[in-house]
Amino acid sequence: MIYKSEAGRREILHHYRRVLDAWPVPAEHVRVPTREGETFVLVSGPRDAPPLVLLHGSGANASMWRGDVSTWSRHFRTYAVDLVGEPGLSAPSRPALDSDAVALWLDDVLDGLGIAGAAFVATSLGGWMALDYAVRRPERVTRLALICPGGVGRQKVGWILKALLTRPFGGGGVRESAMAVAGLDGERDRQALDAVVLTFTHFNPRRERLPVFSDDALRGLTMPVLVIAGDRDAMIDSHQTARRVRKSVPHATVRLLPQVGHAVFGQAGPIAEFLRA
Repeated sequence: MIYKSEAGRREILHHYRRVLDAWPVPAEHVRVPTREGETFVLVSGPRDAPPLVLLHGSGANASMWRGDVSTWSRHFRTYAVDLVGEPGLSAPSRPALDSDAVALWLDDVLDGLGIAGAAFVATSLGGWMALDYAVRRPERVTRLALICPGGVGRQKVGWILKALLTRPFGGGGVRESAMAVAGLDGERDRQALDAVVLTFTHFNPRRERLPVFSDDALRGLTMPVLVIAGDRDAMIDSHQTARRVRKSVPHATVRLLPQVGHAVFGQAGPIAEFLRA
């Protein structure tokens, strides 16, 4: 069970559907059959525009892109995918990370959407999945924009909010832990923080550690790559991520943001510039 209770599942999805009802741009709700079960995709932007696939992080869903999609959907056909096994509208299955199962699932998603190749924007766990796909299917990834990706720098507390799992919390404890681990500000990031607290009150995240990509795998990335990370990331060693990407990825741009934690906001413009270059 990926949820702690049926009532908790209903509460999370009720909140998510309210966000989808207020989506800032016109969007189609598409359900793609895959070997891992049905996958929900939120599609926006001009039909004839280049495809852009968005992969969110652990304990999240496509709603995390609501502040960015207006910028990206002006020039791209955006496909915000609900990862399977996460608190969205996709199937609850969790493909093994130490295999090609995630890549095979993404093959099914892209094939079902009629996409031969696309640019990807992805964060945290989604960043790991996009990197894994780019390593295994370089011909299907035209550009890769990664926000605090997993699998490159050392994991400090895992890519789940580990502090939320170590002991039972009241609502205030969950909120304080989310602020500390994700680097969220209680006032500035109130909306995101509310969503995190709701999710981790009712949701059981994946607990296994992310496989680490080898230097050889990183050297094989031939597409342009942008990596954006916060220099105060409490979950992933962003300084090591930056060093490894700069050393090994042939066509990489790395931006380490000062005074920023694992939750990175406000990068829609710079990412759009990279995608359109």
